[in-house]
Amino acid sequence: MDFTQKHILGIDHLSVAEIDLILNTAANFKEINNRDIKKVPTLRGKTIINLFFEASTRTRTSFEIAGKRLSADTINISASASSVVKGETLEDTAMNLEAMHPDIIVMRHSASGAPHYLAKRLPRSSIINAGDGTHEHPSQALLDMMTIREHKGRLDGLKVAIVGDITHSRVVRSNLIGLTRMGADVRVAGPGTMIPPGIERLGATVCRSLNEALEGADVVMMLRIQLERQGKSLLPTLREYSRFFGLNPSNLALAKPDALVMHPGPMNRGVEISTSVADGPQSVILDQVENGVAVRMALLYLVGGANNDESTIQSSQSKGVTA
Repeated sequence: MDFTQKHILGIDHLSVAEIDLILNTAANFKEINNRDIKKVPTLRGKTIINLFFEASTRTRTSFEIAGKRLSADTINISASASSVVKGETLEDTAMNLEAMHPDIIVMRHSASGAPHYLAKRLPRSSIINAGDGTHEHPSQALLDMMTIREHKGRLDGLKVAIVGDITHSRVVRSNLIGLTRMGADVRVAGPGTMIPPGIERLGATVCRSLNEALEGADVVMMLRIQLERQGKSLLPTLREYSRFFGLNPSNLALAKPDALVMHPGPMNRGVEISTSVADGPQSVILDQVENGVAVRMALLYLVGGANNDESTIQSSQSKGVTA
């Protein structure tokens, strides 16, 4: 199928067929990342701007690597290095950037809906949401789905436990929409102060305890407590949080023996996850990071106007080196 989406603003906008296409495209691109010369001419002549108003390591770096591996011209702009610090509005910043005719703007912003706001006002550029407030983080959910599918061979019918700061996590929202759409059973658990009202409407089953969420799970995804988004402390102490909601070898045994352990990063070792579990045999956390490059290559390729069939991707792979 052809990919007809101009923007990637969230998982909610993607059909099952479109998610499958993205994951299949990413699987094809992953081979490039393991070659000696990691570059193909697929997006040569395209310009990508990574516009990040929040700190990021994995997402920003992997989008930059993805663009360069597809031979696009990639420019990184952070809020601290932009005219936003001089009082320029988001819209003026983006309109000035679009006047330079970029093809794709990858954007992270602390305000929920900021990428949607730009998508309505910038007629030429495609917008990819790299995380907006507490709303969505579509590329993270897609790389999570890719990692699960690689290890389990499927998404439908799996029991996925997501544990931690559910209220403030955009990763949860995107994963809930994507995983349930693909047929998974998703449970969430966390302190009562970190479970938002109405989360069940997104398809989640709310568990009263960590042990209840872990029971028989195929996948366990731990989340960081996002103190920077809370405004006030929602916990007595981190020690207490770790006692009741931290993943360790003892409670991980409640999940299936081959359960995957995941984390979107950055991790707080000893708080939401023990080091022995994070570095243990069931952990696929570094696989998530690796797949992040492949998924972001697929997103840039699909919205970049390339001929979106599998043979074209494979042809680009076989040609290998660009300039």
